[in-house]
Amino acid sequence: MMMTEKLKISLAEFDIDWENPKENRVFLDELTENHNSDLIVLPEMFTTGFSMNPELIAEEAYGKTYKWMKSKAEKEGIAICGSVSTREAGKFYNRFYFVTPEKDWHYDKKHLFGYGKETGEYTPGNQIVTAEFKGWKFRLIVCYDLRFPVWSRNTDDYDVLLCPANWPAVRNEQWKALLKARAIENMAYCVGVNRIGVDDYDLEYTGVSKVFDAIGTELKLKRINKFLLQTELSYESTQKFRQNYGFLNDRDKFELI
Repeated sequence: MMMTEKLKISLAEFDIDWENPKENRVFLDELTENHNSDLIVLPEMFTTGFSMNPELIAEEAYGKTYKWMKSKAEKEGIAICGSVSTREAGKFYNRFYFVTPEKDWHYDKKHLFGYGKETGEYTPGNQIVTAEFKGWKFRLIVCYDLRFPVWSRNTDDYDVLLCPANWPAVRNEQWKALLKARAIENMAYCVGVNRIGVDDYDLEYTGVSKVFDAIGTELKLKRINKFLLQTELSYESTQKFRQNYGFLNDRDKFELI
């Protein structure tokens, strides 16, 4: 696929209907009806909320929600991504799908949120995943992964770090600081998409979805409708900054064990 210099992305920042995949998919169809973007980024567990009831809510791998994403990608010629509670081979995963018309990737959340009981209900992934679309490279992480910089270190020259989340409002300042830090240290765009509303555990979320560029500048997000934000990424600007400063040339070499 040819390189697209300008990439328009839409961020869905909405109140997830608790443990109700069908209703959330219907809502998202309506929400993104006229999005006019190349990539739609959805929050963590966007069909259920951050539920610790995987026995009740988990879908089979490449199940209904994946098929919905695939259909939308093929019909509209776009990429769409977000995480889904998933069952595979008797285990549960917080699985981040990145779906395009031609190819799909999935990443299983590595750092499970023990404070929120995720560790006892889900199985951690162990693979770093980088997806590609329209000539761009996207590193996939999920929510709590954001706190662990080694895991998202830019060792393969990815262009965008994608982080769907259910990040409570009480820690909004950490959310903003970590997103900006990951952008600066990796000389890449960092996109954080968070939900709003109150979940069934009485946790409040206020969105604060953000996009930072390779030098840590926050991009302006245009509100397309009540729950959809949009901005545009420039491949050339990132490449010029990397070429001018060359900070990534001095990064430490390491191996994860």
